[in-house]
Amino acid sequence: MALTDYKALTFDVYGTLIDWETGMVNGLKPLTDKVGGLTRDQILEAHAFHESTSQKWTPSKTYSQLLATVYKRLAEEWGIPVEWDECLVYGASVEHWPAFEDSAESLAYLKDHYKLVVLSNVDNASFAHSNKKLGNPFHMVYTAEDVGSYKPAPRNFDYMLENLARLGIEKQDILHTAESMFHDHGPANKFGLTNCWIYRRHDKEGFGATMNPGEMPSVDIVFNSMADFVTAHKAELS
Repeated sequence: MALTDYKALTFDVYGTLIDWETGMVNGLKPLTDKVGGLTRDQILEAHAFHESTSQKWTPSKTYSQLLATVYKRLAEEWGIPVEWDECLVYGASVEHWPAFEDSAESLAYLKDHYKLVVLSNVDNASFAHSNKKLGNPFHMVYTAEDVGSYKPAPRNFDYMLENLARLGIEKQDILHTAESMFHDHGPANKFGLTNCWIYRRHDKEGFGATMNPGEMPSVDIVFNSMADFVTAHKAELS
């Protein structure tokens, strides 16, 4: 199985290319500073629960609206009174979430060798900020706002595959490239997609800002970073 076998890389963005965990922890400081004593993983795991629950029950909400609700739920869980305006500030915080250091440079290289495709649980306005940080490298962008649901819902993958097929990119041409076992690798297995795990949390325990997937999905290729992906691709070409 060679990296050069594929025509398209379909990306999860948040957790894979954008360091959403740092963005979340920084954005939640108005709450967590009042609570005290919470570890980084406790914050992220609580966020993962409320985010995935809200995505399941209110899939038509944009991601910025959904994050505002997550902030409200966390404040209730931690016993901190908040105003809705504070929740909305967090809802808009994706703008400030940083990219991983290797993401933009790696994507700039890879766009010369693949069609780069986004399949992300985000709204279009929020993604526009992240896209700038990443150098606007993507050929196609499919968001939860476009689809009307959130991964791991199968319809998100159906939507992507239907649109890519129209462009001449079939399932066997795709390498689904993501960090999240819950949102991406589980569904990728069900759809028969070859998948590449960008294991950003390789030096940490647990699943951080994503839910535990239960039974671990299988993965075809593993790298700890996008820089490692690029290094392996260059080695194949040489």
